Amino acid sequence: MPVLPSETDIFIAELDTAVEAHMNWTRRILRCAVLRTTPGEDVLDPMAHTLCHFGSWFMSSRAEFDALDAQAAQRVEAVHQAMHDAIRSICTRVLAEQPGNHADLEAFEQSQSELLVLLARFKTLILTKAVRHDPLTGLPLRYGIENDFSLYRKAARCDRTLLYVAMIDVDHFKPINDTHGHLVGDLVLRQLADVLKQTLRSNEPLYRFGGEEFLWLLQCQSAAEAEQSAQRLLDAVRTASVPIPDGVPLALTVTLGLARVREQDDLSSVIMRADLALYEGKKSGRDRYVIADF
Repeated sequence: MPVLPSETDIFIAELDTAVEAHMNWTRRILRCAVLRTTPGEDVLDPMAHTLCHFGSWFMSSRAEFDALDAQAAQRVEAVHQAMHDAIRSICTRVLAEQPGNHADLEAFEQSQSELLVLLARFKTLILTKAVRHDPLTGLPLRYGIENDFSLYRKAARCDRTLLYVAMIDVDHFKPINDTHGHLVGDLVLRQLADVLKQTLRSNEPLYRFGGEEFLWLLQCQSAAEAEQSAQRLLDAVRTASVPIPDGVPLALTVTLGLARVREQDDLSSVIMRADLALYEGKKSGRDRYVIADF
């Protein structure tokens, strides 16, 4: 089982704590129903869904939930409020010594059940995302490349555009690790990933392929556009030095090997050609791009 990043561990723990707090909250509801004791203003208040532990934590973490599945996050908010509305109605009638309403009880049971299912699904999404993303750079790992490659290849055929696979390698990365240590090496990779993400267009997937290597899928109109994009990336990396603790900022360069996806290519064959182009770029001086012509 892969080790999860600490941020994921914390988020999962907070999710579990918030759900457990809501389960404890239902005990007060039971006491209200049996003993006729008030469950508290955080149950009877019209805005109770924002006052309970789960509700306040969920709203403070809403951005993270939206990033995973915005539609499901909206549904969590709706069913959570529906559950509180039903319980408020039940408790108000109990305290007024009025008979309970079957519709309120059914609404409570249905909304609570759906809420637990939704939160279990979110927990699975969080864990899956953690396993499939690099905790250092935040980039997806190679798990999803095959599927994305197929989708982009179909899109390129439909749009009559070109698709390139680019391998990106940090120049002289081993000496950086040997001289400054692995913590600085990690800092370099994190900074480089940020520069690459800022430079590439939003529809150009970027992956941490392994070590100091990254893989980039580039869809463009022409070979000239592919060269312009590659040069723009080289320039962006070259001008973005990496500040290091108690030291002179490190200048970085990368070498790129690009291969155009041909009709007969599968992912492994085009990566092999991009790797060979990358090797040619390293041999001829680094800090450059080479496009495979074979």
